[in-house]
Amino acid sequence: MKIALPDEQVVIQEALHILNQAMAPSQMVVLIGRWWSDGGDYLKQRDSLFAHETVDSLAQNVQAFEQERL
Repeated sequence: MKIALPDEQVVIQEALHILNQAMAPSQMVVLIGRWWSDGGDYLKQRDSLFAHETVDSLAQNVQAFEQERL
């Protein structure tokens, strides 16, 4: 199964645009600061979040999510 992933920069820009519309600038700055200065171990966090997932199960979850949004 092949999944076409969107460009990461496009996703980030869209997310920032949505945040800008939905949040006060001060809230947005706090959130972005927390995300980008986390300093945590991304690989450890990723392994924890997706411990029981496979590429196929994640793909199915993404497709189900996208279908719900239609």
